[in-house]
Amino acid sequence: MGLDPLRTFLRRHRRIALDASVFIYQLEANARYLPFTDHIFSWLERPDSKGITATITMTDLLVQPYRDPDEQRVDEFFGLLSTYPHLDWIAPNLEIADLAARLRALHRLRTPDALQAATAVHAQATGLITNDPVFERVEAFETLVLDQLL
Repeated sequence: MGLDPLRTFLRRHRRIALDASVFIYQLEANARYLPFTDHIFSWLERPDSKGITATITMTDLLVQPYRDPDEQRVDEFFGLLSTYPHLDWIAPNLEIADLAARLRALHRLRTPDALQAATAVHAQATGLITNDPVFERVEAFETLVLDQLL
């Protein structure tokens, strides 16, 4: 399928939620997904673009560097991602926690996925990019699954 469906998706939405997999593929330079994630991160650099993610994403990203242990890589991830233009990191509050519980109950999501979905809804994202089709259960936003672009 290629990049065209991704470009169309990004044009359709002004505020996009990004699941942890998007960051992991980019940081690991995953050859299979890099053309897509490169495009997503280039899109985030545009002034009219807006990306959001839940702070639980950083938890997912830091597991491997802490496991290795590689403090330099931890610092690189924080430095790069916490200052990325047009990307907001949203921490859970009680409203997001309540919404996550509702989404978890309604769609049988795991807690991390429910927190990502609730954060997207709370931030009024109209699209979410992931590689986990479980998010397609949530009707509050359009989901783009990267594997479906291959």
